[in-house]
Amino acid sequence: MLTQDIASPVSAGNLPDPAPLTIAGRSFQSRLMTGTGKYRSMAEMQASLAASGCEIVTVAVRRVQTNAPGHVGLAEAIDWSKIWMLPNTAGCQTAEEAIRVARLGREMAKLLGQEENNFVKLEVIPDPKYLLPDPIGTLEAATQLVKEGFAVLPYINADPLLAKRLEEVGCATVMPLASPIGSGQGLKNAANIQIIVDLVNVPVVVDAGIGSPSEAAQAMELGADALLINTAIAQAEHSPQMARAMALATEAGRLAYQAGRIPIKAYASASSPPTGTIAHPAQI
Repeated sequence: MLTQDIASPVSAGNLPDPAPLTIAGRSFQSRLMTGTGKYRSMAEMQASLAASGCEIVTVAVRRVQTNAPGHVGLAEAIDWSKIWMLPNTAGCQTAEEAIRVARLGREMAKLLGQEENNFVKLEVIPDPKYLLPDPIGTLEAATQLVKEGFAVLPYINADPLLAKRLEEVGCATVMPLASPIGSGQGLKNAANIQIIVDLVNVPVVVDAGIGSPSEAAQAMELGADALLINTAIAQAEHSPQMARAMALATEAGRLAYQAGRIPIKAYASASSPPTGTIAHPAQI
């Protein structure tokens, strides 16, 4: 039985994160970002966002612009004075499309009161089956958008060299996928994500494929700075409860990373000291 309100904010008690998540000069306490797609209802989405404690929510610009099913009334359903909008270029197949949609997203954020919001989640995905991002198109679009003053958060394959190139052209973060988007396969690219964490100096946000809280915690234990989780929350049997679980897992993984886990050994190591044991009667 839950003894705490699902929608209550995540708290680490006396162990606050000494360094909040900072992206393009803006700080956030929550390291869990969420999305707005695939929910069964707008009310369920609102409850899930509240339960997650998230401060950044990604919105597909094209779906809002066209009032696609599930997005009608979305702009009005979220309190943008409390949530930072992350417009995304979902549905764009080329760099040119993504650049154009990013510009629309910036204008959309301004219309909703976020005058200084230059954030964009950059997605360039030409393949409709596997939904894997195009590395060449992503780098091309990112280079142009950075020149136009955007804080670019690019969605990429877990490619360390591409991540470094994107950092070099000025991206605010890199967002490697854990596994194919919406697949729930979990952390299939752990080795490469670990390399990216070690290689780049911008925040690493693990995006796509996380299916359970244990996988969320594992990604954070690798040293990721944040997670973006949508499908695993929106499609759960009880979305707000899963949102809360993901928030707790994100925090637990972050604390574990900061604490530093013990090394893995090939042999046992007793928890109790060998000294001070009670002698056998025959030894007395």
